[in-house]
Amino acid sequence: MPKARKQFAQHWLRSEQALSQIVTAANLQPSDRLLEIGPGTGILTQQLLPQVQSLVAVEIDRNLCKLLVKKLGKIDNFLLLQGDFLSLDIDKLLVSFPKFQQPNKVVANIPYNITGPILEKLLGSIAQPAVPGFDLIVLLLQQEVAQRLCAQPGSRTFGALSVRVQYLAECQFICHVPAKAFSPPPKVDSAVVRLHPQLVQPPAKEPKYLETLLKLGFASKRKMLRNNLKSVVERDRLTQLLEQLEIDSLARAEDLSVAQWVNLSDKLPILK
Repeated sequence: MPKARKQFAQHWLRSEQALSQIVTAANLQPSDRLLEIGPGTGILTQQLLPQVQSLVAVEIDRNLCKLLVKKLGKIDNFLLLQGDFLSLDIDKLLVSFPKFQQPNKVVANIPYNITGPILEKLLGSIAQPAVPGFDLIVLLLQQEVAQRLCAQPGSRTFGALSVRVQYLAECQFICHVPAKAFSPPPKVDSAVVRLHPQLVQPPAKEPKYLETLLKLGFASKRKMLRNNLKSVVERDRLTQLLEQLEIDSLARAEDLSVAQWVNLSDKLPILK
């Protein structure tokens, strides 16, 4: 097994149980076209390939690319792209490979140090959702991040990231994966999450404004919403609106559901 490189936040998953849970969560079909980010040594790739139409893997590490070519290069439904996933235009590159159509699912053990940018590239943002979106995304993440993605309003882990991602996708926590399941073990535990990209209904009338409100609302989690949003609307007016929307006037940002944030953003511009 090659030596993991710190600069790429590499940790090799070695748990057969975790691999099985990732594959099961992906609900694979023979017609699926997969995208895998950071295939590493190919341990997950090897389990995915026999079950799908095609798999496009993106790996930044040149040494691992050589290993993957040696191990999987002769398999017809496997395409390896070397480079940084965040900077590659996958759709444009695939034009040169007619056999590999645009992937409809993502299954990956991603580098934890760039989780946020990867999520944004896969899902887009509230103001600009990814189009066309993926049918399904299954990711192995740092457990703390996974909990935030799937958190419910009112919980300690519910934050701006929870709202942004849940606006764009239905999130499901699949399983916990301990640090000892990796070699070398990371300093944190991990978890598998499944995302079904779909906009919350009804979506915000002014998505950019919703993004602004979230930034302001979660700027100081200990403060009440009416204090965090005072630059947008007078406290008395906001209190009145919160009551109309059946939201506690003493509520903090994490107390509001995604739907309530959408309602608030739809109503607030009227009061400005």
